[in-house]
Amino acid sequence: MSKFPDFSIDNQWIVSHRGKKNIVDPDRPYHYFIEKEGVIPGAIDDVSTILLTNSECPFRCLMCDLWKNTTDKPIGKGAIPSQIRYALSNLPVAKHVKLYNSGSFFDPGAISVDDYEEIARLVNHFETVIVESHPIFIGRYSLHFRDLLKPALQVAIGLETVNPEILARLNKKMRLIDFENAVSFLNSHGVSTRAFILLRPPFLSEEEGVYWAKKSIDFAFRAGVATCSIIPVRSGNGAMDVLSDLHYFLQPDIKSLEEVIEYGIGLKSGAVLADLWDIERFSSCNRCLEMRKEKLLQMSLNQKIYPRIDCSCSG
Repeated sequence: MSKFPDFSIDNQWIVSHRGKKNIVDPDRPYHYFIEKEGVIPGAIDDVSTILLTNSECPFRCLMCDLWKNTTDKPIGKGAIPSQIRYALSNLPVAKHVKLYNSGSFFDPGAISVDDYEEIARLVNHFETVIVESHPIFIGRYSLHFRDLLKPALQVAIGLETVNPEILARLNKKMRLIDFENAVSFLNSHGVSTRAFILLRPPFLSEEEGVYWAKKSIDFAFRAGVATCSIIPVRSGNGAMDVLSDLHYFLQPDIKSLEEVIEYGIGLKSGAVLADLWDIERFSSCNRCLEMRKEKLLQMSLNQKIYPRIDCSCSG
């Protein structure tokens, strides 16, 4: 069997294997919560995380499941400020805020530039504002929003993987040079960056997944990012399930995530965080799951490497 399928993985193929979207309200974020994170080195603070309801991202990345909570049509002017206002009125006070919109914050087709001023007004009491964007949208809109803010701005960019064969097959329509240029542009204008890095995307073995996640961390820090967030790839978006059935994809093991986080923290080049969303699905051992979750959380918060967990599942 070939390492790669003999069919083309493009927008049409990915969308054809999707299920139904969830019902969302364009005037309400689809989720919001408080999480702890060391946004500023040496400090563990509360972060208000707001998952904004927005129109679907124009890119159809193979591994993405964020489309499930998006609208089919662009949302109206004023909807995003309304969602932020609603979430903040229901969240306790925090020092930092994440505004994630299932796509690119600086895509004018997703968030109206006319809404920037009101968004800035709503979040100007925070110390840091974190948004997400595809490199193609990094430019004048990023600087315009930065200029409206009193807090520091940080932009999260999906690097995904530096394996060129795999990156090309994720349908992200991004080159590594695009990532480097976006980070360089933002850093040169006083905007810090973080990278989203995938642990074991499709077409990689467990060992290869760990290897390329480590290589991606190296690349991201060399490019100038302040933080790397490691995301174990999961099934459930339709396309990934098909690849799983065809034996082109298998979810990574939680122990691999531990190894990658330990490697990244050991570099002492910047913060390295474990994405713990649905982390239970990456463990097959109920005896050590809670201990490993806690270890990953503490490593992410404190940027320290903790002792190995002794469990029979480790061999």
